[in-house]
Amino acid sequence: MLKIEQYRPQDFTDFTRPENVEAYKVALSKVRSELLGKHYPLIIDGQERDTPQRIESLNPCDTREVVGSTAQATIQDAEDALQGAWAAWPEWKRWTMDARARVLLKAAAILKRRRLEACALMSIEVGKNYAEADVEVAEAIDFLEYYAREAMKYEGFGAAETTWYAGEENGLMYLPLGVGVSISPWNFPCAIFVGMLAAPLVVGNCVIAKPAEDSGMIAGFMVDILREAGLPAGVLQFLPGVGEEVGEYLVQHPKMRFITFTGSRGVGLHINEVAAKPKPGQRWIKRVIMELGGKDALIVDETADLDVAVTAAVQGAFGFNGQKCSAMSRLIVVDAVYDEVVSRFVERAEALKIGTGEENANVTAVVNQESFDKIASYIEIGKGEGKLLTGGELKGEQGYYVTPTIFGDVDSQARIAQEEIFGPVVTVLRARDWAHALEIANSTEYGLTGGVCSRSRERLEQARAEFEVGNLYFNRKITGAIVGVQPFGGYNMSGTDSKAGGPEYLGNFMQLKAVTERF
Repeated sequence: MLKIEQYRPQDFTDFTRPENVEAYKVALSKVRSELLGKHYPLIIDGQERDTPQRIESLNPCDTREVVGSTAQATIQDAEDALQGAWAAWPEWKRWTMDARARVLLKAAAILKRRRLEACALMSIEVGKNYAEADVEVAEAIDFLEYYAREAMKYEGFGAAETTWYAGEENGLMYLPLGVGVSISPWNFPCAIFVGMLAAPLVVGNCVIAKPAEDSGMIAGFMVDILREAGLPAGVLQFLPGVGEEVGEYLVQHPKMRFITFTGSRGVGLHINEVAAKPKPGQRWIKRVIMELGGKDALIVDETADLDVAVTAAVQGAFGFNGQKCSAMSRLIVVDAVYDEVVSRFVERAEALKIGTGEENANVTAVVNQESFDKIASYIEIGKGEGKLLTGGELKGEQGYYVTPTIFGDVDSQARIAQEEIFGPVVTVLRARDWAHALEIANSTEYGLTGGVCSRSRERLEQARAEFEVGNLYFNRKITGAIVGVQPFGGYNMSGTDSKAGGPEYLGNFMQLKAVTERF
């Protein structure tokens, strides 16, 4: 078995130290001189393949700047990738778990050395500030390190416990599923992209990676690292393209064994529906692993430390401009402290610096025109459903900027309190008391993250049992799950609660065979 130290999450960089800020700026210069304008081709069976059509990536903080491009895959490219992956699978699944885990560990080592480059590229391509980018690259490293170690417990006959029976040998074997497609999002283009690949790969599957169109540069950067780490040709097929075309084709394909998707509720439900319908020649029930959206709430009661509560609200709401499925988009405050909490929350939001990721602003541009227009439409809806307490300004001439926006006096069933906006927009809801606050928190169809700021042990324990979310946080922000520490995933319409970064996650990509021999 692989001999390595116990898993420990990566430390985050302290950007209050001037030397760390300077190192980040050096990395930004390096990325601008060496990576800007780069073109990433498809990778099919280990070979680079270009296409007539390209997907350009724009800097959301300055849309005049083209960051780089990827090839745009066709349906034929998708078919070739699928066939190539199945051709590579028989050999890859014969590798030992140790050998496959070493590829992940090598990739983690390379990414550690290039950590600031990856961070800087995200600052330019998707507008992440220094801390947001650094935390994400740390998470990507953690996924590689954690899944490499977790894979060891699935190795060999008898890896899962069975009951002894006289005269027989009985045991269970974990077997990889085959070939799957990974459809990843733009908001965590390094960490989620890597985590969604590393898990199925390490247990012996082959994967077709379809990254988000807005973050192909970061995806290409990470694929280069994984290839450098020793992935054999065909095991990982890199297929940037339009989701409605190549993604749809692969999801429906009878030879697709599993689908892992992180993204919106609407797209996820469509994938789930399509995947559930067998096609001619299909020999299995496709397995679907999903992380979808959220309408996540933080409850603040009258016993709470209000300094802690307001800090948690600001961090949870406006970190990466609210573009996280775990972001706090509803702040539920009991009546006794509503006015004070809302006043302080608005004051803190108005003090946030707006600018570019490269400037390390608190709030940067949202990712693209589609997101900008969607957020703008919800701000207009909000003006008719509540009181605009701050923000609501949109500046889309040379970057997709939305000021931190807070609506108060909103009914819990209003659209802005029920529908995912995915931007720096927060709905504040007044609760009569604790019981009413918990009722409001559970009033949406989502169930991803949530939080409670309270000094009442009785209330915290009630929330532990009754707050309907997959990840629940007390007296802190509701974003920032750490691999191996807070396994992540929601239920209800927020996904399949697969708990990425947890001890059971790799099981999503394997099947069990029971074998009995009578002596």
